[in-house]
Amino acid sequence: METDYIITKLDPIDFKKCCNIWDIDKHADLAEKFCQELLSGNRITYILQINEEYIGEISLVFDMNDKDYTVKGQRIYLSRLIVKKEYRRKGLGKELVKFAVRLAKDMGYSELSVGVDLDNFAALKLYFEAGFNTLLYIGEDKGGKYAKLLMRVNQQN
Repeated sequence: METDYIITKLDPIDFKKCCNIWDIDKHADLAEKFCQELLSGNRITYILQINEEYIGEISLVFDMNDKDYTVKGQRIYLSRLIVKKEYRRKGLGKELVKFAVRLAKDMGYSELSVGVDLDNFAALKLYFEAGFNTLLYIGEDKGGKYAKLLMRVNQQN
């Protein structure tokens, strides 16, 4: 990848800066949930920056109250992978996923889970190529059909 970037842990005090990546006001309920999880310590978020501009984000969530997604000390949930629209398809999402996988492994987790909409072909391809190759569940909610995928971290590099 030719773009110089850094990935840093988001301080909850800087949460509103994520509006550079996604419309926090339009998704106020989701933003509030994420912010509360950050403050409680249930979520850690990392920001990809280029020239100090927030370009992408990814989070790990410790407890989703769903055994498919999280198992204490064993399985952690990959959440909120998003890259600013004009920076997509440049490999930055892939870099964020690789970063999160390394982080989960370093934290002692053997599994990583993710939920992905079935009509989001780019995300499905990204997660499959990253190693999320076990299908746990297919379901439907108000957002449409989705899949819960699993990666065994100890099998990854």
